[in-house]
Amino acid sequence: MDTQMTPATDFLQDFAEMSRHGATPGGGVDRQAATPEDHATRAWFGDWLARHGLAEAVDGIGNQFGCVTLRPGAPYVLVGSHLDSQPLAGRYDGAYGVLAAAHAVAAVAAEAGNGDLEPRYNLAVVNWFNEEGSRFTPSMMGSSVFTGKLDLERALATTDAQGTSVAAALASGTAPESETRPAGAETAPGLAEVARYAEIHVEQGRVLEETGTQIGLVDRTWAAAKYRVTVRGAQSHTGSTRMHERRDALYGAALVIAGVRELTEEFDPGLLHTSVSELYVLPNSPVTIAREATMNVDLRSPDESVLARAMDRLEALVRTAGERSATDAKLEPTHRWGLLSYQPEGVELARRSAEGLGLSHRRVMTVAGHDSTNMKDVVPTVMLFVPSVDGISHNEAEYTRDEDALRGVELLTDVVRRLCRGE
Repeated sequence: MDTQMTPATDFLQDFAEMSRHGATPGGGVDRQAATPEDHATRAWFGDWLARHGLAEAVDGIGNQFGCVTLRPGAPYVLVGSHLDSQPLAGRYDGAYGVLAAAHAVAAVAAEAGNGDLEPRYNLAVVNWFNEEGSRFTPSMMGSSVFTGKLDLERALATTDAQGTSVAAALASGTAPESETRPAGAETAPGLAEVARYAEIHVEQGRVLEETGTQIGLVDRTWAAAKYRVTVRGAQSHTGSTRMHERRDALYGAALVIAGVRELTEEFDPGLLHTSVSELYVLPNSPVTIAREATMNVDLRSPDESVLARAMDRLEALVRTAGERSATDAKLEPTHRWGLLSYQPEGVELARRSAEGLGLSHRRVMTVAGHDSTNMKDVVPTVMLFVPSVDGISHNEAEYTRDEDALRGVELLTDVVRRLCRGE
């Protein structure tokens, strides 16, 4: 039997091996930023880079790069995504994009080395630190620091729920370099050294699958507004405190949670997505009425006027929840962005690549945030999607078919090739 490896089998084998790190019984992964599972994945990826001739470098916030010099002194075409995950998450979110980027960069670098391509730029792959934001807030931390949107010292001082700082968590993964990885051989590139950026990701939605489309060309992001809601009441006994005297913070929080969900019913279907994604309760005792509840609220829309109306309604419903529960309910904005576009030239370049490869494609918006949403504000950026089965994401059941994953690698390789030679 012929067991010769091909680029396709190489990628699938690498993906299966990478997915063993932080693997969960349900077929997903759990490797939140700078946990032992994340560090193990980063170490595996560092070895992969060395075996394929890419020099590893790590910057101050933990972004992991693999660099190859094709034209000394020239800036980089940077390609990547993230390897960290949500708790009990799928194997594909982020990690697919990092490995696809690594294979694309290695392939184009080999073409340049063989004289089949005249490079204008150098190449680098990146694993962005803490894109998910599940352990450390905010999400997209590594790319935010890289693009100057978040101060490095502030990011390093950020702590998780147990009080561990980003700096300490990153340091916990420091270990002697493996035999295949030279220590200190490369300096991590900075923003000024990046000329172009590209990223590929599983869609995390159902548009491509439902329309039978092989590739999504991302041209815009949904608008979003995120908040922290804090409800403060009075701690008291669950049995003896008279009902009309209770100032139950958890009751106030429940009113907010229900109101946020019901807010979507005030708009046409599909125009508003809302969620409460995190909840902390004090003292969280079975016989004590809660004195405080804190939650994150997330509003997203493809229509900025809808988002603006939803934001006004959110303020009113939080105020009403406080009045009904006799608590102090406070709404604090944490993040907001509008309907932001990717560069049309990048969308067009990706379209030409897809057509040249005979891949069906369509323009799509991204509902989720990605590191490319930071990068596109400062560097010409190309963002691509491949289909997700049933649109499942942040769940162990997340799945993208092998043939779709491989088409994405093929397309990304051609996009990197075009960018590298100056298109």
